Amino acid sequence: MKRAFDFAMALLVTLLLLGPAALVACAVRLTSRGPALYWSDRVGRNNRIFKMPKFRSMRIDTPVVATHLLARPDQYLSPIGGFLRKSSLDELPQLWSILRGDMSFVGPRPALFNQHDLIALRTQLGVHRLTPGLTGWAQINGRDNLPIPEKVKLDAVYLRDRSFILDIKIIALTAIRVAGRKGVAH
Repeated sequence: MKRAFDFAMALLVTLLLLGPAALVACAVRLTSRGPALYWSDRVGRNNRIFKMPKFRSMRIDTPVVATHLLARPDQYLSPIGGFLRKSSLDELPQLWSILRGDMSFVGPRPALFNQHDLIALRTQLGVHRLTPGLTGWAQINGRDNLPIPEKVKLDAVYLRDRSFILDIKIIALTAIRVAGRKGVAH
């Protein structure tokens, strides 16, 4: 049921947001060098690597590490990168990953391929068996402000308690958090 919900909802949302997504893509291209989309190697279900698209919010010379590991992440933001991140508009292309089945609407956020500490903790607690999500229990309970061990504990709570009702609750709370721009580091 979850996969059917994800596919139908992703298709509907994609159709509804085609116009705004095209505007964001044009804005990215007009304000900085490089492509509109950034495809990053992410860790999916059962620790399988997949390519996840995002609207590019950073300059093309940014090191490939988690943003919190950069000494001064703001220096790498594109002219509209901060806005894209705070509004979560950079996440819109991930609807493609949901349609493909690499992601779900709700699950643990997909780790970067080189976030070995996060991957190891998730594997230890069995969280790696979940399909990663556009949002998740950790995102609505702190998002970028959480240390990795706390994030993984919240991911494990989701693994234990997951249900369709919980997914709907997480989606609704995500909409509220995004509208309030709560918990976004950069």
